[in-house]
Amino acid sequence: MVLLAISWAAVQAGGKLEQITYNPGPIRPEQVEVRVESCGICHSDLSMLENSWGNARFPLVPGHEVIGMIESVGEQAKGLKIGDRVGLGWFSGSCMACKSCMSGNHQLCSTAEQIIVGRHGGFADRVRANWQWAIKLPETLDPASAGPLFCGGITVFAPITDFGVKPTDRVGVVGIGGLGHLALQFLNKWGCEVTAFSSNPAKADEALKLGAHHVVSSRDSAAIAKLAGSLDFILVTANVALDWNAYLGALAPNGRLHFVGAVLEPVPVPAFALIGGRKSVSGSPLGSPATVATMLDFCARHHIAPVIETFPMHEVNAALDHLRAGKARHRIVLKN
Repeated sequence: MVLLAISWAAVQAGGKLEQITYNPGPIRPEQVEVRVESCGICHSDLSMLENSWGNARFPLVPGHEVIGMIESVGEQAKGLKIGDRVGLGWFSGSCMACKSCMSGNHQLCSTAEQIIVGRHGGFADRVRANWQWAIKLPETLDPASAGPLFCGGITVFAPITDFGVKPTDRVGVVGIGGLGHLALQFLNKWGCEVTAFSSNPAKADEALKLGAHHVVSSRDSAAIAKLAGSLDFILVTANVALDWNAYLGALAPNGRLHFVGAVLEPVPVPAFALIGGRKSVSGSPLGSPATVATMLDFCARHHIAPVIETFPMHEVNAALDHLRAGKARHRIVLKN
């Protein structure tokens, strides 16, 4: 018997969410169905609700930071069973046949299914995904706050492993928000010497508590210039334009300036700023299922967790307004 899904959806771009029910149809052989316990809210949900990227379909059920219990398992799903607690992130499926998937980079699959693009997401009582992307939670990880790890967490963790950041490295994190507050924790526990860059002096004490060893104003080019040639890796989690030449100057030889924040303005990069020190500028999306599992184990081992605020699922519109107003600290989680 197929159960109707009760969800919160926007029927048009920019509209308030309202409760709807829909029939998800028979479960596909490779899918699992998850009873949603909680779901984080991300700025990507806001972008989809506003159709800022032009790929939203309405009615739209947002939500891609899901924690829940498996209630149904397709006949081809592997390694999961009813009753397992899992998390879901931005991706809900990948082809498992292309070069990216076969090399373990499922997040780069050109036909990957995204959980809120053309289908309904986690602001609901149940949601489905291919079994490969439903990742078991370690028993010692608190499920109440784990949801944002499946988007914000993996966004900043994946570059650490993908680009070989070492415990001996000196690193920088630009921005101390929903992404940056997790990056500080990860890099500190990784063993790095961490410099936080923030435009808000009031966040300095919090940055130090989260794992930064030093705090520098992200808009003070003179202060950044004093770091010339000292940082092996700079992770940009902010989405605003800054003096990128100053940050390139702060990189050591072979250093990397890496973007996970969606800076809207073009980033000017003089070729000579890269050539002389063999420096790199790069960006990345999320991580593969294997990297997500590694991140969760790392969080459980080192007691890393997002800083969250919670709202009941039925107060989703108030929660979205709270995020739009820039009042969230640092992630919002909806509870069923």
